[in-house]
Amino acid sequence: MAPPPSPPSPPAPAESAPADPAPPEPSPAPGDAASPQSVGELFWAFNRLALQGFGGVLAVAQRELVERLGWMSREEFVETLAVAQVLPGPNIVNISLMIGDRFFGMRGAMAALAGMMVVPAIIVLTLAALSTTWLASPRMTGALRGMGAVSAGLILATGLKLLPSLRKNPVGLWPGLALASLVFGATVWLKLPLFWIVLSVGGLGMALALIALRRSRR
Repeated sequence: MAPPPSPPSPPAPAESAPADPAPPEPSPAPGDAASPQSVGELFWAFNRLALQGFGGVLAVAQRELVERLGWMSREEFVETLAVAQVLPGPNIVNISLMIGDRFFGMRGAMAALAGMMVVPAIIVLTLAALSTTWLASPRMTGALRGMGAVSAGLILATGLKLLPSLRKNPVGLWPGLALASLVFGATVWLKLPLFWIVLSVGGLGMALALIALRRSRR
């Protein structure tokens, strides 16, 4: 007698579809970590910058904006400084307006300018009102002259820090150094007015940059 047929095996359970992987978290947009998050932060950054600017704010601006806060690269700072020097008015005021406008438009420009000017102006006016005789004393006059030497050293150090940025300039390192030497000679030895230096050497630099950019696009 034939053995009874074995019962059919139960169907294998259907494999569950793999769960969809969790969507990756959105990465922050470039520059978010290196930009002011509010107009107030912009104001206090420029206020701190101005209060450190004994003998000149330019050296402090380069250290704060480029090295400490990272809001600009060295190349961007050099380009902004070049535009600020061509425009009328103090360089650091022009820089504050351009950087504030870059991040928050007109509100940012006004906040950066206020941070640069308001608190230092109050301090200077208060000291001038309270100590007119003290500021005119020979000791204080000598101390202020000593600060002039410190200011010159800070400006020289800032220039040396910004020299490596010429390697990424369209003009190139050696032509850039040649242009800088022309400006130095025209300022120190020839004592030409700034207007003519900017018009002549600045125009030559712009022409060289345009030629280099056209060649790189070919």
